[in-house]
Amino acid sequence: MPLTLTLTEGALPPGAEKQAIAEITDAFLRAHGLAGNKLMTPNVTAHVNLMPKGMTFSGGSEVTGAWIETKTPSFALADRAVQTAFFVEATEIIHRLSHNSLPKDRIWANGVHAVDGTWNMNGKPLTNAEIGAAVAAA
Repeated sequence: MPLTLTLTEGALPPGAEKQAIAEITDAFLRAHGLAGNKLMTPNVTAHVNLMPKGMTFSGGSEVTGAWIETKTPSFALADRAVQTAFFVEATEIIHRLSHNSLPKDRIWANGVHAVDGTWNMNGKPLTNAEIGAAVAAA
């Protein structure tokens, strides 16, 4: 379940990106009650995009910001309480790691759901039901 963190260079201190990914991954797993799950933990992947200053925008104007995006099977982040818990915590993580210099209104987030049956784990596309069974067995 890839998590994408896109940052304007300088939004976080150099090197804080790795800490942000580790903490956001933990928050995602905790919000779903899957902390430590042997199947899901290694399947929550992430990457960071660092954008040069002058190449990130809000309302058509240059901005220093952070964008958090999840791509998940449709059952993940489906419950409002889970959505709120995760995205509030992810925003707090970025704000804190910026030493509170990146305002929360410059931290955007969204979630994208995959079509059922197109989620690939361990080289095999799985349906939501197959993922659920594998998680329960782990």
